[in-house]
Amino acid sequence: MPSTQDFLPIKEIRDGVVILKNGGLRSIIAVSSVNLELKSQEEQDATIYQFQNFLNSLDFACQISLQSRKLNITSYLDKMKEIEKKEKKELLKIQVSEYIKFIEKIMDQGTIMTKNFFLTVPFSAMKLKKKKTRQEESEAKFQRDKSQLLQRSSFVMLGIKACGLEAAPLNSLELIELFWGIHHLTESETGYYPEIPPELIK
Repeated sequence: MPSTQDFLPIKEIRDGVVILKNGGLRSIIAVSSVNLELKSQEEQDATIYQFQNFLNSLDFACQISLQSRKLNITSYLDKMKEIEKKEKKELLKIQVSEYIKFIEKIMDQGTIMTKNFFLTVPFSAMKLKKKKTRQEESEAKFQRDKSQLLQRSSFVMLGIKACGLEAAPLNSLELIELFWGIHHLTESETGYYPEIPPELIK
């Protein structure tokens, strides 16, 4: 019986880099958003023009992704319930209890969504001309290609920041949690993320 990993193109995640089974590398950058409707027409035009310049400056393909998720407040509600248990004053205890019920009612009546934006930067691996041992060749190739990928990522983040947005690359733990959430949608919206063993975070 094949496992889920057999169908995924990802070989491993290391040093904040997604390594694909075909040898390609990917860096994923989290990007903030901006509400153009709250800006003046001149500011909207300037932002769009700057973003257009950024896209035209790229000589490689990038993927822009939007992740829309139901707001997960499981940990927040658990903390409030702990406060309720520890509270000794009866009046405050009742207030905390009513507050928890109020929040749960809001969540039941409507879905509060969060939106996250990501930009995936690719780099295709190249072959080394000099022959080395398989391990040395693999490590040398990874370090060289990672350096090229990070240069591309830095260039992309500068372009994003020029548009008035914030950008930051995801580290290994954040990448693992991102892909886990994609493939475990219900759990990511209503429960806790699994604890990642330290040895898996490189």
